[in-house]
Amino acid sequence: MKLSNNVILITGGTSGIGLEMVRTFYSLNNKLIVASKSESKLDELKKQFPTIEIITCDLGDNNSVKNLINECLLNYKKINIIINNAGIQYNYSWMTEKYGYDKIENEIRVNLTSPMQIIYGLLPLLLEKQNAAIINISSGLAFAPKKSAPIYCATKAAIHNATKSIRYQLEHTTIKVFEIIPPLVDTPMTEGRGTDKISSKKLVEEFLKNFEKGKLESNIGKTKLLRFINRIAPKIAQSILKNG
Repeated sequence: MKLSNNVILITGGTSGIGLEMVRTFYSLNNKLIVASKSESKLDELKKQFPTIEIITCDLGDNNSVKNLINECLLNYKKINIIINNAGIQYNYSWMTEKYGYDKIENEIRVNLTSPMQIIYGLLPLLLEKQNAAIINISSGLAFAPKKSAPIYCATKAAIHNATKSIRYQLEHTTIKVFEIIPPLVDTPMTEGRGTDKISSKKLVEEFLKNFEKGKLESNIGKTKLLRFINRIAPKIAQSILKNG
């Protein structure tokens, strides 16, 4: 895959991994369309990266996602790469949580439903391109879940399997379907949780090498070891992540 002269849609591009994706691909001379729920954060981002385009989109709202898709179909027809980065994680006990209905629904919509709708909605644009890609971000927790975030872990397992299925469907097209499988990353979402985190910069650097080579699945950092352990001793892998 080429690293420059792409037109890239990035969701959740104002912090964490998404911000590092913006920073990296911007420096490589790509045209970026960045979507985020926060209009103020998008405005600040555009001050830092003046040539980007910004779209306010709440992935927890179906109408907002459809508006994003329609705007891209109308105004950004040259998009050839989609990076589904935005995500949320709720950690709570099902025995004590008072707002579980809303949290369950929102987490599934943001982490799974909306990314899948974005891919489906923008597929006609990608199919027209000779060099096109879909990049989904799952998690090592897709393979060994932790007890405090069942819905997050379930959505990331779904992203992993959906990415494979979409890859099968598109294998005879010009679209390559990539998956980034991170370990614990030092982002605002993981603040106050866990230790020995990988930086967003390190993650993107490692992914970029695989992306350029066309390697479709990027097991980042300790995820490589986790998946190896999960194959030969799944009970050990489960116990390692259970209380993560």
